[in-house]
Amino acid sequence: MSGGTERGNGGTEPVRGGTDAVGAGTGGTGVTGAGNEGRRSVTVRVPAKVNVQLAVGAARPDGFHDLANVFLAVSLYDEVTATPAGTLTVTCEGPDADKVPLDRTNLAARAAELLAARHGIAPDVHLHIAKDIPVAGGMAGGSADGAGALLACDALWGLNTPRAELLDICAELGSDVPFSLVGGAALGTGRGERLTELPVGGTFHWVFAVADGGLSTPVVFGEFDRLTEGTDVPEPAASPALLEALRTGDTTALAGALANDLQAPALSLRPSLAATLAAGTDAGALAALVSGSGPTTAFLVKDAETATAVATALTASGTCRTARTATSPAPGARLVP
Repeated sequence: MSGGTERGNGGTEPVRGGTDAVGAGTGGTGVTGAGNEGRRSVTVRVPAKVNVQLAVGAARPDGFHDLANVFLAVSLYDEVTATPAGTLTVTCEGPDADKVPLDRTNLAARAAELLAARHGIAPDVHLHIAKDIPVAGGMAGGSADGAGALLACDALWGLNTPRAELLDICAELGSDVPFSLVGGAALGTGRGERLTELPVGGTFHWVFAVADGGLSTPVVFGEFDRLTEGTDVPEPAASPALLEALRTGDTTALAGALANDLQAPALSLRPSLAATLAAGTDAGALAALVSGSGPTTAFLVKDAETATAVATALTASGTCRTARTATSPAPGARLVP
C-alpha cells in the first residue's frame, strides 16, 4: 500500500459534513437506478493526498496506531477503468507500473471483490489503472486505486450503493481509502479511517519530489516504534493552528504548522531524503516534509510561479528522480464523463 497509514480491517463512521463527495447524487454514486450493467466501461479519476499533519500515537495491542491525520487531496490523479469481463483481471500503465501488483492483492481488485460480495454477484470485471500518482511514495496511490475501482464497479454494475456503505467498504480495504473516495480535506482519527471533513479557504500550491524506489508503510511504522521505544508517546491530536490555516487559506501559517511524526523514521530508513528536503527549501519552498510514510517529499510554496521554479531546481539538484507540481484541495473519486 502506498500511503501514510497502515492497512487493516475495521468499520468506519459516516463522513460528517454536507459535501456529497462520492458522486452527483446524494448518498450514492451519481449513477442511479438499475440497468447500468449494459455500460461498456466506466472510468473514475481519484486524487493523491498529502498529510499536512500526521500525529502518531503509541502502538495499540492490535498492532495499529491511533492517528490524528489531516489529509489534503492534491491534483495528481490515477484513473481506474472498469469493463465487463469473464473474470476479475487487473492491468496497469504509467510511471512505475511494473511495480504495481496485478493479482488480487491489488486494492483495486480487493475493492471489486468486496463490493461484489456485498451484493451477492461475481466480481467479473477488468480493471485498468492509469497511474500518475507515485507508486509506494506516501501519497496513497494504492488507496486511490481501491477507491476508484469501488466507485467504477458500483457504476458499471448499476448497484447505486449508499455512500455510507461505500465508506464502510473503503475502511475495510485500508486506512487511507475512505479519504481517497472523499477528497478535499479531512481529519482522520482511529487508524485514519474515521473522517471529519474540514473547510479550506483557498488554494495551496505544492511541489512533490519523487524518489527512486519506495518505502514500506508497515516498515516505517515499525521504525517509529523502534525510535520511540521507552518514551511517553502523546495521544495524537490535530493542531488548532493548522486547522485554522486551512480554514483561512493562509499559506504562510500552514507552512509553519506542517508536521509528520513519520518523517524521522522515514529519514532513518532513507537518510538521502534529507538532501532532497534541503534542496527544496533552498530553492524557495516555504516548508518541506516527507509525504506520509515517504519517500516522496512535499514542498509548500507561495504560488504557481514559485512551484515551477522549485520543481526545476529539485530536478536539477540530482536529489530526486523527478518533481511534480500540484494544487490542493482536489475533489475525491469522480466519474469521468
